[in-house]
Amino acid sequence: MVDPAPKTAAPAPPEGEEVEIEFHGFFRLYKNGRFERLVGTDKVPASLDPDTRVESKDVTIDQDTGVSARLYLPPVAINQKLPVLVYFHGGAFCLESSASPTYHRHLNTLSSLTPLLAVSVEYRLVPEHPLPAAYDDSWAAIRWVFSLTDPWLAEHADLDRVFLAGDSAGGNIAHNMAIRVREFPETGITIKGVALIHPYFWGSEPVGSEITDPEFRAEMNKIWNFLYPGTTGPDDPKVNPFADGAPNLALLGCEKLLVTVAENDPVKHRGKAYYEKLKESDWGGEVELLETPDAEHVFHLFSPDTEEAKGKIKILVNFFNKQ
Repeated sequence: MVDPAPKTAAPAPPEGEEVEIEFHGFFRLYKNGRFERLVGTDKVPASLDPDTRVESKDVTIDQDTGVSARLYLPPVAINQKLPVLVYFHGGAFCLESSASPTYHRHLNTLSSLTPLLAVSVEYRLVPEHPLPAAYDDSWAAIRWVFSLTDPWLAEHADLDRVFLAGDSAGGNIAHNMAIRVREFPETGITIKGVALIHPYFWGSEPVGSEITDPEFRAEMNKIWNFLYPGTTGPDDPKVNPFADGAPNLALLGCEKLLVTVAENDPVKHRGKAYYEKLKESDWGGEVELLETPDAEHVFHLFSPDTEEAKGKIKILVNFFNKQ
């Protein structure tokens, strides 16, 4: 969730408005309750991508909540079955979109190179819809995928090869959805694998060599409380999978899991601890860890043409294709 700093400086707060939270130039919460998104609001339409020939479309999942998804279909033969990737975008639960240029490009790339049928979930954002709305929307999207009500899914989805993935806050969502799969076995949902890409986890006590600065930790705690007003705090199992009372990681509802972290990312220590604790558990699946040297949080999204980013994509593609 600690994204690279924006390339341009954020505008100064309006005169007379006091700032309650300023998150790295990405958003501001003012003391009067007003919320301002400083980045992550641009959108592009679904389309036929001229480079990859991947076709995309937007589909409403729930008329009552307005939850939708952008689907990506690579060039494919009639009735050919493909693995399905349910993707949860990052953005601190309050920024970005399945239609943002960043994620549109990313999902076009993954869909083309694997190839796979991607479902990029447009979950509701904080503060208009505080957590747990994003979790509930994401679960609704997974159930919708397995209903096969969409023609692309009905014709091309291989439900024996469904993957969950997300970056940053989206990685947090992917973890929580993998836990929920085991909590609701009556749904018949089975997940082949989960990719946690620089996942956002937190907690009251530092893990490994995590930042100990009291001001930084207090600010991170404040942000979580803002995102989830009904939370029990930074040791809420939704954000701290190692907390007392958190579901055992052995209950993850998938066969294999990939954790990726970046060397210069403040939240990398939680990702590495997640990998170690899952290895030590009775889960029984296959878990991998990838750490990219000298890299920032979600670097592959902001600098997709670098060799490091291309290597990261190759790792993901191999994970989705490995039997």
